[in-house]
Amino acid sequence: MENVYVVENGVQAKEKIDQLATEGYTRDDIYVITHDKERTDHLQENLHVNDVGLEEEGVIDKIANTFRSTGDTLRSHFQNLGLSESEADQYEKELDKGRVVVIAKK
Repeated sequence: MENVYVVENGVQAKEKIDQLATEGYTRDDIYVITHDKERTDHLQENLHVNDVGLEEEGVIDKIANTFRSTGDTLRSHFQNLGLSESEADQYEKELDKGRVVVIAKK
């Protein structure tokens, strides 16, 4: 089961991650996604959370994502974390607005 949260910035993402940790989620259960890969990498590193990698994507999607647009790649990440296509579209639109999506998945 996935719990998805939309926050405005890195400070709010940290607060949400800290809250999720008190609820029993480990840092490996939590993902942070932004519209900008560098920003995502920075937040993942500084907040010590998981990234959407080969384990979540699989080899085919990992290769395909190198040829996809940013929006397509982000929607693919969301779907690989268990969200439906319509949910992926919804959250990708939130990223377009500069927001941060935090996903907790056990």
